[in-house]
Amino acid sequence: MLTIIQIVDLIFRVLVWLIIFRCILSFVRHDPYQPLIRFIYDVTEPIMGPFRRLIPAAGGIDFSPIIAILAVELVRGLVVSLLYTLLL
Repeated sequence: MLTIIQIVDLIFRVLVWLIIFRCILSFVRHDPYQPLIRFIYDVTEPIMGPFRRLIPAAGGIDFSPIIAILAVELVRGLVVSLLYTLLL
């Protein structure tokens, strides 16, 4: 049975993979109205949007996914550590 800590960790890891999938989608021609693609964009945009506004694309390369993944991993580590401290 999954514990709360494992579920929270899994949610953060899925979020990182969704950001990676979004990066891959930027190289592929896709239908933006397809429900799965719309879901990926809807979930990742609130995280990537602020980083995109802070760090403009340099030479046509968008670094916001890298910064977003680093931020999600940092928050994941903090939240999981905090949960371990509080629950165990």
